[in-house]
Amino acid sequence: MEFSHYSVLLEETIKNLNIRPDGIYVDGTLGGGGHASEVAKRLSEKGRLIGIDQDADAIRAAGERLAPFGDRVTIIRSNYANMKEELYAIGVEHVDGIVLDLGVSSFQLDTPERGFTYREENAPLDMRMDDRQTLTARDIVNTYSEKDLYRIIRDFGEDKFAKNIAKHIVAARQKKPVETAGELTEIIRAAIPMKVQATGGHPAKRTFQAIRIELNKELEVLGNHLDEMIDLLNPGGRICIITFHSLEDRIVKTIFKKNENPCTCPADFPVCVCGKVSKGTVVTRKPILPGERELQENSRSKSAKLRVFERR
Repeated sequence: MEFSHYSVLLEETIKNLNIRPDGIYVDGTLGGGGHASEVAKRLSEKGRLIGIDQDADAIRAAGERLAPFGDRVTIIRSNYANMKEELYAIGVEHVDGIVLDLGVSSFQLDTPERGFTYREENAPLDMRMDDRQTLTARDIVNTYSEKDLYRIIRDFGEDKFAKNIAKHIVAARQKKPVETAGELTEIIRAAIPMKVQATGGHPAKRTFQAIRIELNKELEVLGNHLDEMIDLLNPGGRICIITFHSLEDRIVKTIFKKNENPCTCPADFPVCVCGKVSKGTVVTRKPILPGERELQENSRSKSAKLRVFERR
């Protein structure tokens, strides 16, 4: 199957990067190379694009797509959590722009054996972004305690039936291990009232999202490394981040705001004495959302939000 991923908010992202032809740019979630190829098109021979992704399929697809740009492009298989170390290893200390598209690719969702989808009954419970990782979604479903399952479904899936879903999973796995997406979906259906299922979208969506986030440490990676990525920017450099659910967006919004105004002095202090200096400006006071045309072309873009920060 061909690796595909509709590059959400593509025009808006490229515009907000303020690309300099001789600049250095990083796509930390390379995917199929959609955003990266548009950046590379705008670079001169002195410019450089570095693409990072942990997914082997993405690395192969992006390598083919970006091959025409030759030495302007460097591709690294890694998690963007390691961006600073990976850049330092190739002699890059600062960059002029960073892009993160935090969505799951269409390829990952539409390839049953990757285990991201709840729509394929026989799909394995995998969900690994990086197949070098040993822990899978199956391990979480079958070995996490009821308390921990409840916590991740409540916190990462924001499902009000989290407690009952966790209870049903534990009861079902005592009879036999939960092996497939279909089996897990049926367990979830049994834990949610029918009247809610009739109006609340697919009942398994939130639980599958929660398991994926837990497995790949998505929120942890974002929250722990966003400050570091801002520090990698040259003055005037920008970081553009596309999120797809409220938890990611909240983290980005909060960290951007803190980097713009890090002062911790009490509000009634006449002058700042904490000494913490602003690192830059939040360009997007409100997130940039997909337009009507994009929403019609790609239904998966409906929850996308783009936020931008510029380094001082």
